[in-house]
Amino acid sequence: MEEVKFNFEDLIVYQKALNFVDLVYNTCEKFPSVETYGLSSQYIRAANSVALNIAEGSGNTDAQFNRYLQIAIDSVRECVVCSTIANRRRYIYPKTKIRRLD
Repeated sequence: MEEVKFNFEDLIVYQKALNFVDLVYNTCEKFPSVETYGLSSQYIRAANSVALNIAEGSGNTDAQFNRYLQIAIDSVRECVVCSTIANRRRYIYPKTKIRRLD
């Protein structure tokens, strides 16, 4: 059977979004269990939304794709807030070295 590949899978922004999803899952694994249905869940959903919106919008017109990219950017902003909350709750620390996502 022939492997099916979609055009969005070659987009660098999509590949970086998947790397970010991995980073968020790994980070949330270290959160306390009280956050399982709270911050962890929200953070993971927002990170997934970045990659999902890039993929979903890629098959549309340029205008539609730009709209989906804006939604992805909004999800990135949501992830920033989740990171800030996690930092304030001391679940993560700003001096922690994180490998770049390039």
